[in-house]
Amino acid sequence: MFAKSSRYYSLPNRTWSDPRGREVVYKSVRLIPRPHGQPKTMTVVGQSERLDLVAARTLGRSEHFWKLCDANRALDPFGLVESEKHLLWVPEV
Repeated sequence: MFAKSSRYYSLPNRTWSDPRGREVVYKSVRLIPRPHGQPKTMTVVGQSERLDLVAARTLGRSEHFWKLCDANRALDPFGLVESEKHLLWVPEV
């Protein structure tokens, strides 16, 4: 269901039964992991710069934008790019 590069790929499946007895399979909740130390690299992000383009520039893959979110402990990806120029932590790949 999810690509191997997805943040949800390794999460276990859960099952819920509705009142009629039908089973619904879903992924368990993903919590932002605690970093194993602070990332060593930072990058400047301009206002309204797209996070997928920042990920492509810094991590080499646009679909890894979620790694930037994790490194910066952000629940809202848009919050990382909506303010004036600022710095983002970039995780090691």
